[in-house]
Amino acid sequence: MRAFKLCIFASVLSAAWAFSAPVPPPTAPVAAPQPTATDAIILGLVEGVTEFLPISSTGHLVLTTHALGLDSPAPIGRDRHGEVITFKDAADTYTVVIQVGAIAAVAFLYWTQLITMLAGLLGRNPSGLRLFRNVVLACIPPVITALAFKKFIKAHLFSVNTVAYALLVGAALMLYAEWWRRRKELSIQQYAVPHAPELAPSELSPLRALVIGFVQCFALWPGMSRSMTAMVGGYFVGLRPKAAAEFSFLLGLPLLGAAAAKDTLDGGPAVISAFGWSNTLLGLLVAFVSAGLAVKLFVGFLSRSGLAPFAIYRVLLGAGLLWFFVM
Repeated sequence: MRAFKLCIFASVLSAAWAFSAPVPPPTAPVAAPQPTATDAIILGLVEGVTEFLPISSTGHLVLTTHALGLDSPAPIGRDRHGEVITFKDAADTYTVVIQVGAIAAVAFLYWTQLITMLAGLLGRNPSGLRLFRNVVLACIPPVITALAFKKFIKAHLFSVNTVAYALLVGAALMLYAEWWRRRKELSIQQYAVPHAPELAPSELSPLRALVIGFVQCFALWPGMSRSMTAMVGGYFVGLRPKAAAEFSFLLGLPLLGAAAAKDTLDGGPAVISAFGWSNTLLGLLVAFVSAGLAVKLFVGFLSRSGLAPFAIYRVLLGAGLLWFFVM
């Protein structure tokens, strides 16, 4: 009985001490960043330059938003589904929305191919119809995969570490594809036709177009690069560097356009709330101009040098990121 009374007394003292102890002040809410025109220009430039190069625009934009301090977890509102949107979510959506500028640049540069596909749909150009068919087939696998694994990808793959590893894995894939292409061309020159005609994207079989589509699924890992996987897939089905690059540009129009439209519908108001109309339009304009210049310069450089220089860049960047953030 005495022990029981001592326990009751100790409990009362503990409760009294707990209620009398000072309550720690609540944690101050995280303040949302205030993006500037400079931030919009930098993001637009990174988007435009990297979107159609085999170095991963998503990976570079993840790194850029981190460096600019725009990956804040501060809540800024809710989306149309009622889920909380953080500033980082708005920044990620902003980088997708400004892809429209890069898409418009490629549509402007390759409008003749678009007209050819339209003529094919109208029954006036068989080659254009085959090109349209191949674009559609190559887009099906990544779209299905993206819809199936979207939540997993956003939850686990958008980080500096995963981007760094993807850069290295992608570089290895590029070096292998370049070695494989050069070996095949050398073999053709030595033992078959010295000057084999170049295969055009419209001449691909449906199966080969699907192969390119399946290789593009690897691009859902941020840091791998959609354009890189499309070009590597193009190498494996017989396209030469210029044709593989230009086909990857055409594939980017529906894939990137659909992603931009969906993210704009879901998070557009949050982007405007976080970045403002002026910064959003500025990012679009910078992405348009820089993408046009990058694509024009890239095609000529790729025809001369292949994918190897871009693979080396990816190795240096990926190794540097791992050393800085992980080691």
